[in-house]
Amino acid sequence: MLSYRHIYHAGNHADILKHLVVSQICRHFVKKDAPFFYLDTHAGIGQYSLSSEQAQKNKEFHSGIARLLTEKNLPEPVDALLDIVREMNTSDDLEYYPGSPKIVDYYVRQKDKLHLCELHPNDYPTLAALFPNKRKANVSKSDGFAAVKAMLPPPQKRGFVLMDPPYEVKKDYQYVVRALEDGYKRFPQGTYAIWYPVLNRLQANDLIRDVKATNIRSVLLLELCIRNTEQERGMAGSGMIIVNPPWTLEKEAKEFLPALSKILAEDDEMSYQATWITPE
Repeated sequence: MLSYRHIYHAGNHADILKHLVVSQICRHFVKKDAPFFYLDTHAGIGQYSLSSEQAQKNKEFHSGIARLLTEKNLPEPVDALLDIVREMNTSDDLEYYPGSPKIVDYYVRQKDKLHLCELHPNDYPTLAALFPNKRKANVSKSDGFAAVKAMLPPPQKRGFVLMDPPYEVKKDYQYVVRALEDGYKRFPQGTYAIWYPVLNRLQANDLIRDVKATNIRSVLLLELCIRNTEQERGMAGSGMIIVNPPWTLEKEAKEFLPALSKILAEDDEMSYQATWITPE
């Protein structure tokens, strides 16, 4: 079942939260000279044309990244993400938006290594064409959850794993927790980030509960909801569960989450949180 295409949602509020976290984790990694490894379990196509028929269907980027680009005096982490977006767009028009692989590619050095997984038969060749240099990035048409077992621990000794399945298959909620446990057993010093949608409060809380039940320590939760989470109107928000986050991320999030909630809110019941599922 591979019907999900992220191009329809590129640049929306959920992308902004996810890519802010990805950007800040990468900024932390490159502060040290030692190389690092990046594993993306559901990489998509890497970057998105916002003028495409798919992106134009719902124009979710209009209420997301496009709105942010008109703002001034934003928190520094948000400006860092916007700099990447601006660099991709040579004119004042917003034509392209980066996926997670492109965000990471902005930061990686020659000694760092990317492993990008994508199973969708249409998306995989597009991603592979975007990253033709196999010394830098290995693009694999494979199950990203299985790659967590296969690729860890990395030879680089430092690593970041992003798991952001589409959750169109409900078992993804179970698979992502199982993959986290598998990865952590093999590579406990790694940084892991799980993205999840807030389609309703109960489903999101169940995932958070299951992560807590693993007894893995140092797990930070960041969540942004742009409207009431109990109304059946699609994705009201999203969250990031980060294992072994950069020590500065909690403080940074407490600065950028209030700003994002104010700019991106769709009603007065928007909400955000930055809290520890389990401390160190």
